[in-house]
Formats: sequence, C-alpha cells, structure tokens
Amino acid sequence: MFKRRFVKKAPIAAALACMAVMFTAGCGGNDDNTVNIGFFPNITHAQALLAMDSGRLEEELGDSYKVEWTSFNAGPAEVEALVAQEIDIGYIGPVPAINANVKTNGEISVLSNACDAGAVLIKRSDVDINSVQDLAGKTVAIPQVGNTQHLCLLSLLEENGLKSTEEGGDVTIVAVENAQLQTMFEKGHVDAALPPEPWGSILERNCGAQVVLGHDEIMLSGNYPTAVVIARNEFMDSHPEVVEKFLGIHSEMTDYFNNNKDEAAGIINNKIEELKGKKYEVDILKSAFERLTVSTDIRKDAMDVFIDMCEKQEFISSKPDTGLLYR
Repeated sequence: MFKRRFVKKAPIAAALACMAVMFTAGCGGNDDNTVNIGFFPNITHAQALLAMDSGRLEEELGDSYKVEWTSFNAGPAEVEALVAQEIDIGYIGPVPAINANVKTNGEISVLSNACDAGAVLIKRSDVDINSVQDLAGKTVAIPQVGNTQHLCLLSLLEENGLKSTEEGGDVTIVAVENAQLQTMFEKGHVDAALPPEPWGSILERNCGAQVVLGHDEIMLSGNYPTAVVIARNEFMDSHPEVVEKFLGIHSEMTDYFNNNKDEAAGIINNKIEELKGKKYEVDILKSAFERLTVSTDIRKDAMDVFIDMCEKQEFISSKPDTGLLYR
C-alpha cells in the first residue's frame, strides 16, 4: 500500500495561463499512474477524511496507481488546481463546482453529492433579530463572497423582500474567515452570520449566540448540497476504472458514516487535528453533525437554484449546459 501524503497548496497562478489552452498537453504534469484528489479539512468533506484514514482507495487501486491527497482552504484555489491538471478529482462546494463547469465549457463535471445542509443563520444574543426580515439594517457575515452560504443568504434576503447594500438595500454582507467569527461576534462587529458547521455550534457554545434559522430552514428544508464531488472529464475518460473505484469507496464511506456516526466522527476529528493541528470539542462536533446530512444523492433542484442565483449575481458569465454539468 502506498503511503498517503497530506499537502497544503496555495492558489496556483499558473492556472490562469492554462485556461487559454484548457486541458492540452503541457498544462499540468500528473503521472498517468497517480490519482490526485483535492479536499478541505472540513467535516462537510467527511467521506474524503474517512477514505484517507482507511486507505481503502489505495487498497482498491493496488500497485497500479498511487493516490495523492491535497488539502485546500478555499474553492477557487481547488478549481485552479483542477484547471491546471494538478488534481483530478475534488471535494468542493456546489457554487465553485458550477463556476468550474462554466469556466471550462463543461470540461469539469459533478460526479456525486457529498454533504447537504450544515449551516445555520445565527445572531449575537444582544441583537434583536428573530427572523430574516429583522436583518434589515444589520451586518451579516458569510465565509466567502460567492460561496454556498453567501448564495443561501442572498436567496433568503430575496425571499423576504430584502437586498444587500451592493444591490441598493440595507443589509450589509461581509466576508469573515470562519476562525475569526467568534472575535467578530464578541467585539460586536457583526450582528449575525450564516456559517457552515461546526462554526454555528462553536458560536452557540463559546459566546452564547442564538440560532435564528436552523439547518433545515435555510433552503429547501435542508435538502441542498454543501459539498459535491467534481472531476476533470479528460481524467474520467482516460481512467474510467479509477473513477468507478473511487465512487465505490465514496459510497462506502458514506454508508460507514451513516451507520457508525460516533465512531466516524471521532476518526474525522482526529484527521482534522492531524491536518490543522487542532480538533473540535466532542459536544460541538455532535451538534455540528446533527445539522448536516452525508449523502451521495445530487440535489439537482437545489443546484438549479444556485445556478440562477450565480447568474443573477454575475458570479458566472452564463448558465451551464446541465447536460454537461453532471456525469
């Protein structure tokens, strides 16, 4: 069995040059017998963390292939790595997945779902916010402009007749790194946030923040993707047997998690500590996992909502051909 390496990569500037000659020889440099998989060291990428720990993919591929796991902290950096052919398969948010498909004219496709929901709308305990309508005149934090939680917030505002300041409304939306959220809450710099787990649970436990909308009230009763699996079409066409085995392990890890949640949560927490140097408190992790669903079923209705919002907000230049979005 090959020893697995865990590598953190910064955004890849060379990917911009590769865009002009998408997926042609010379842009990238993977060996034919290496499978490169991207992921985030987050609980929403549970199957990746469990697969890494188990070594099951390496077992299935045997001596024919070497498996490399690459850790990312943001969707755009992972998309750049895919474009540059530095990774072949990736766990990523649905909005970056849509963006990658559009930017590459359908050359990067969605293979499977990974995780649903896993986010809450949460407020400071001293702020009078009891509904989405009460966000008028308030400042709301999201992890990153153009990410899944940002699109969810914009959708909520639209449904409730509100707009962000960028659209001429009075809801101020600010991008705040998840690790800085508690400080921002404690200093009163933001009134509310729509963060992914476990950060909602962390804010509740550590600074008394209160949930305004639960994980099943943000969008489509919680039936919307937070993480999906994408891959380069060229790699899928060249190595169909690898993709088939990968998807088999992805499904196996999904079943393992759902049938052994406590044990799986412990493995995931240990892997996060290995990658980031810090693990979560058990009660925070338990709360976080109760707010998400680990599933392989692609939520195409929710993806359609994200596509419409992406186009409206000009995060994408045009809608993807849904016939090219999924494989």
